Amino acid sequence: MRFDLTDAQWARLEPSLPAPKRPGRPSQWSKRQLINGSRWRVRSARRGGT
Repeated sequence: MRFDLTDAQWARLEPSLPAPKRPGRPSQWSKRQLINGSRWRVRSARRGGT
């Protein structure tokens, strides 16, 4: 998408994220998808959207 993290940005950010602590079912979304979604929510809230 237009404002998603670029590959270069993700390459810098990913190593600083914690590794999963417990075994089990894998997450439905990747960490990159979660961060992109959080960034979208912040941008849309700032514009007055829902």
